[in-house]
Amino acid sequence: MIYFSPLPAWLARRLKPVRAGLTFSFKACSMKLHVRRPHLTLAALGGATAESVLAVSNLIADDPAPDVAKVTSGSSFYLAMRILPAAQRDAMYQVYAFCRAVDDIADGTLPRGERAAALEQWRADIDDCYAGKPRRSLAALTQHIEGFHLSRDDFIAVIDGMAMDAAEDIVAPDEATLDLYCDRVASAVGRLSVRIFGMHEDAGRRLAHHLGRALQLTNILRDIDEDAGIGRVYLPRELLSREGISTTDITSIVNDARLPRVCLTLADRARSHYAQSDAIMATAPRAQVRAPRIMSGAYRCVLEANLKRGFDLPRNHIRTPRSRLLWIVARHIF
Repeated sequence: MIYFSPLPAWLARRLKPVRAGLTFSFKACSMKLHVRRPHLTLAALGGATAESVLAVSNLIADDPAPDVAKVTSGSSFYLAMRILPAAQRDAMYQVYAFCRAVDDIADGTLPRGERAAALEQWRADIDDCYAGKPRRSLAALTQHIEGFHLSRDDFIAVIDGMAMDAAEDIVAPDEATLDLYCDRVASAVGRLSVRIFGMHEDAGRRLAHHLGRALQLTNILRDIDEDAGIGRVYLPRELLSREGISTTDITSIVNDARLPRVCLTLADRARSHYAQSDAIMATAPRAQVRAPRIMSGAYRCVLEANLKRGFDLPRNHIRTPRSRLLWIVARHIF
């Protein structure tokens, strides 16, 4: 692991410790933490990468005095959301906690029927939030739903996307299915986010459409081998067929010498979505798009790094240096 020097003083002053409590929390990647301190400090940002995300403990526990999360990495998500005003920041943490909770169900080891039942329970929980009778662990989320007028349909869309993963392993979906998946697991989150950021409805929805797809396609290209390891290939069937890859055998797909051409085509699509999201953000009030600009910049670094490495075997995992992430934050923090 590479460790970097402390944050510059001017940035540390901007990123003050978080003192507001989070009602529930989520894990990310393989990290799971258990902390009992109502205080976040910048010391927790050491050794961070752009790929890591906010990690907190005690997932969705009905605790009348819930723990405050301790962030262990200077992730693109954490830094992007940390610059928001308190109410927006806390709302984003609650939304992302929900997303990680349902994602953990979809990617978990429970039998498929139990995963489906757990996601159905989340549908009921979201309905209870909108009925004004949430369980204790969702009280804060409910307050933000009301305060930012968040749409129930977008929460349900996220659950629907996770249900796609839980129902069966996705292997070479057709283009329409892939786009629907991206809309549910990424752009729906974006639609919730842009309301919290205060964007105009039309511009916000267009930004969520393009940036959500850009980020998700970047994830797909970054995680080809990791996804294959759990029985999934998100590369679209039509692009594979165009290059002469007609098998549905996962090992054969990811080891095919023609696969890099498929990846380059999908990368061009991601770049197009980034460009269109840039155009939308260029016309929006700066304060409303600071966080999405940081997320866009961080994920674009991931995409470009993977393009520079190439998609031929071996596809070694690439980490974006924290120094690069901090530079992106510095560009958009004011």
